[in-house]
Amino acid sequence: MPSQSAHANGRPQQWDRRYADAGATGVSWYQPEPAVSLELIDRLRVPKGAPVIDVGGGASLLVDRLLARGYTDLSVLDVSSTALEIAHHRLGDSTRVRFLREDIMTWQPERQYALWHDRAVFHFLTHDPEQAKYLKIIRHTLTDSGALIIATFASDGPESCSGLPVARYEATDLERLLDGFTVVESRREEHVTPDGTVQPFTWIAANRDPRTPQGT
Repeated sequence: MPSQSAHANGRPQQWDRRYADAGATGVSWYQPEPAVSLELIDRLRVPKGAPVIDVGGGASLLVDRLLARGYTDLSVLDVSSTALEIAHHRLGDSTRVRFLREDIMTWQPERQYALWHDRAVFHFLTHDPEQAKYLKIIRHTLTDSGALIIATFASDGPESCSGLPVARYEATDLERLLDGFTVVESRREEHVTPDGTVQPFTWIAANRDPRTPQGT
């Protein structure tokens, strides 16, 4: 779900075109089952009533699976209105999911969350100032006892996606960036795209150190 890179790369319509051209199940980041996300959410013991945000979630099925598990406070943030419309249409108007059409680089959160989930947004931020701003937003947005899950391309993963450059990470790289968080689990995943390409991912799940002041 890489669409939050649009601001950083100056292409705010790119991800709408990708969804329109390939469809929700044809884009390279499509997963028929968000297994690793769900396993790490279980590992972090996120309560069913906790506010959860899926950053760059787009048309991902994660929100469907969380609803089925009884989660009641879900938000999906994405810069692609096309992706959000796909998810909204799939779920219907009766769900209480909040769909936020926002760019992560300019977003000003109006509330806090207990879990920040990001699969394939952060790695599109290839410059230090962008990365620093993203991490500052996380620290401002998470509650004192909040948790996060971040997935990026691994160090041997693709060097670009949808024509855009990416930063690649190992778990130790992400851990160094997450000052003030305690890592609960990290793992490697080999994601298979709809066309059969294998993309290695690095995942990290961490709890916020409650001693760390917000915004730092």
